[in-house]
Amino acid sequence: MADKTELQYTAEHEWVLVDGDTVTVGITAYAADKLGDVVFVELPAVGSDVAGGSVVGEIESTKSVGELFAPVTGTVAETNDAVVDSPELVNSDPFGAGWLIKVTYAELPPLLSYAEYSALVGE
Repeated sequence: MADKTELQYTAEHEWVLVDGDTVTVGITAYAADKLGDVVFVELPAVGSDVAGGSVVGEIESTKSVGELFAPVTGTVAETNDAVVDSPELVNSDPFGAGWLIKVTYAELPPLLSYAEYSALVGE
């Protein structure tokens, strides 16, 4: 994945990598740390339509359950089966192998820069 300073972010602690008309989405290291050890990941089906801001998946840890939000409206183009099989990837490599979904979109909503996200989480 790209350097985290080159990614865009949501207020729901997701990172977004824009590549043409597709975005790759994962949760940030901050979110992964707050969740604790991730033990289960549920992702939407490939081909399903998602609405920006809606809940499209679930990330369970040993201490809580977090929701995965779609940062864009579009169609799920790919899911990361590796995190379904090995949920700990979300903790060990949130900006790389721990990515969650890829969504093909028509319009990109406003997202946060790295500096804006860092200010949001107090880093």
